[in-house]
Amino acid sequence: MADYTNPDRKSPFKKFLIIGLLFVGLIISGMVWYNYFYVFGEGVKSGTLNYAVYKGNLFKTYEGKIIQEGFGGNKTTGNLTSYEFEFSMENEAIFKQMESNSGKYFELHYKEYHNTLPWRGNTVYIVDKINAIK
Repeated sequence: MADYTNPDRKSPFKKFLIIGLLFVGLIISGMVWYNYFYVFGEGVKSGTLNYAVYKGNLFKTYEGKIIQEGFGGNKTTGNLTSYEFEFSMENEAIFKQMESNSGKYFELHYKEYHNTLPWRGNTVYIVDKINAIK
């Protein structure tokens, strides 16, 4: 006969509930990590710096934009079009270097994430280093 008065014995429902909550917590943690901290892609973009700003209401972040020149996908041949690359900057040192070289041609290394975080910037592209300034 089972002894239901033993306080050390856990009910099967409580075990199932604890294991289920741990599993759900693990799944949610994995989804948060994948959406906000997993580096989806890395690459290099180059172009002329259009602007570099420090802005934000609650979280101040470093933002910028470069204009890339190239041949567009328009139906007319030989059309020169411009592409804008908006990005956020990882730290103040990168921002200061861009701010003091406004209008110059930059080669930027960036990381791409799936989603943004308010303290990381307004875009999914985070510039972590400047490869070259021309």
